[in-house]
Amino acid sequence: MADGRLASHEALGHVAPQHRGGQKTMTKATKEYQHKPDEPWIFRTYAGHSTAKKSNELYRLNLSKGQTGLSIAFDLPTQTAYDADHILSRGEVGKVGVPVKHLGDMRELFAELPLETMNTSMTINAPAAWMLALYVALADERGDDRKKLRGTTQNDIVKEYLSRGTYVFPPEPSLRLIGDMVSWCYLEVPKWNPMNVCSYHLQEAGATPEQELAYALATAIAVLDTVKAGGQVPESDFETVFGRISFFVNAGVRFVTELCKMRAFVDLWEEIGRERYGVTDPKALLFRYGVQVNSLGLTEPQPENNVYRILMEALAVTLSKRARCRALQLPAWNEAMGLPRPWDQQWSLRLQQILAYESDLLEFEDIFDGSHVITAKTEELKEKARAALAQIDEIGGAQAAIPFMKESLVSAHIDRIRAIESGALTVVGVNRFTETEASPLGAGDGAIQTVDPAEEAAQVRDLKAWRAARDNGAAEAALAGLRAAAAENRNIMEPSITCAKAGVTTGEWGTVLREVFGEFRAPTGVALVVPSSGEEDVEKVRAQVARVSEALGRTLTYVLGKPGLDGHSNGAEQIAARGREVGMEVVYEGIRFTPAEIAAQARDAKAHVVGLSILSGSHLDLVRETVAELRKLGLDDVPVVVGGIIPPEDGRALRQMGVAAVYTPKDFRITEIMGDVTRLVEKAWLVKG
Repeated sequence: MADGRLASHEALGHVAPQHRGGQKTMTKATKEYQHKPDEPWIFRTYAGHSTAKKSNELYRLNLSKGQTGLSIAFDLPTQTAYDADHILSRGEVGKVGVPVKHLGDMRELFAELPLETMNTSMTINAPAAWMLALYVALADERGDDRKKLRGTTQNDIVKEYLSRGTYVFPPEPSLRLIGDMVSWCYLEVPKWNPMNVCSYHLQEAGATPEQELAYALATAIAVLDTVKAGGQVPESDFETVFGRISFFVNAGVRFVTELCKMRAFVDLWEEIGRERYGVTDPKALLFRYGVQVNSLGLTEPQPENNVYRILMEALAVTLSKRARCRALQLPAWNEAMGLPRPWDQQWSLRLQQILAYESDLLEFEDIFDGSHVITAKTEELKEKARAALAQIDEIGGAQAAIPFMKESLVSAHIDRIRAIESGALTVVGVNRFTETEASPLGAGDGAIQTVDPAEEAAQVRDLKAWRAARDNGAAEAALAGLRAAAAENRNIMEPSITCAKAGVTTGEWGTVLREVFGEFRAPTGVALVVPSSGEEDVEKVRAQVARVSEALGRTLTYVLGKPGLDGHSNGAEQIAARGREVGMEVVYEGIRFTPAEIAAQARDAKAHVVGLSILSGSHLDLVRETVAELRKLGLDDVPVVVGGIIPPEDGRALRQMGVAAVYTPKDFRITEIMGDVTRLVEKAWLVKG
């Protein structure tokens, strides 16, 4: 999902005959089209915002246009198991996805949609057990057969620690929750994929192809080993469990490498199944994966070029039949700027439909089999991935290797950013071919979808009304049952379903498990000291920082914060690393702080400047509140800078609040940003008059 919406992921049970390719009634003139091609992959768009009712309307609209599967985007409070009235939820409700607070929201979200024939993908991780419990509770309420429910919960917590930030609990109990779901699903909802190992966000965080391969496969191994150790699945059924693990991957614009990466995934997964777990069933050994193509590479400058990037990335996961995706969702061309409009999502859907139904792609066997180029690159990636997997095994597996993997990702992303800054990696419209005509596609106030700020207050009112109307005795009893199951190491799923039916809210479910399991703050991956690269621009800014620090009487201190629930920390990590490299004292504690906590950090560190990184669209609310908290502490003179996915009109509003500088994805030269920040500090603290 693109950073601009943070916001991954069969059909209604059929594909209409007229959509299945060539028909036998064709004339002689069209004889070459007579044979029936393979069925296409599932067409998806990643969607959800504002309210369950509005999201349901969007889903039904997209399905009417030929979309064949649902991919639910949840808002950040839902993803982190908070209710809409929690302090950390302020400004975040409904922004990057749909809020699901209780069973009533789930009813609205799937109104008029047939659960038994729908294939539903949910981008949900820490509270995945809860969202599935709500879904199953709704099916039970409707009289649907649990065993016919089809879909996927992403449920990959390791990558949340590494790249996306919507974790809640520490690694060990988090893996236990995933193990509970895997063990429960294969019997109760056997067509459901309880886990979708998600390497998508690893690439967004800077992963190289071999890192994406190795870290995703290591995560799958950690989950399978947890299931084995949990003792809930008989050895005779383990092959079935192995076959229900699916993957969700990223496809970047380096077409040949990405195609080979997918072929490597296919081979390595079969290798792990056979050699590590003794799986022999060919069907269970299949590498089943869906795709969201790369959002990291989408550009704010000349955003119309993103259409070509998206097409190239889609080809990488569809052309090779042996490694073709099972489902595909494409970002909209303007997701680097904010929520896409329905028309923008339609445009991405049409790309898939043209590729599947107008081209002859589905009529041939794998066109890359026998290519010495593809084989060589695939084998190279496999060898590098095996080496990385061996390194993770030496550390103790994926859970123990989280700090190592996080540091490796930050380092790889530093290399990528440096390559873009230097021009070694070309990004058209950003660091080459920057001359441009004005684009008519994004003109006007309606260029991106926006969420009405009043929706948050309405969600809070709905939440209070729900609590008042339910049987609170039943809710408390259900929560007590959940707490006991968690504490006694019993499977969490049936107690969670009982909670759902009793009207328990998302935040209440999360609170009980936080009390039992505790909370967790993942490593930032930012080294305390970043070695000098010796580059001229870095040395120039370092000298500037040294001069200003001497005049200040101590090292220039930069407090960098991520207020609210936005866990996309890649940009903040790069700013922190570069700030330290140029000689600043950078205070960066990671994600998920309240504005008051960030203001307190600024006070305690005696900050010369405060930087806020927000990519969830909540910048106006969170910046306003942070500035107010700074003023309460007498820090009015500390300049504030803001970075994120920020439309121009919002940038103007931020400056009116007193923000000294606003940075968006077009500002890709990080060393230049450090120079700007240094000048702002000098002006604020040293220049008089």
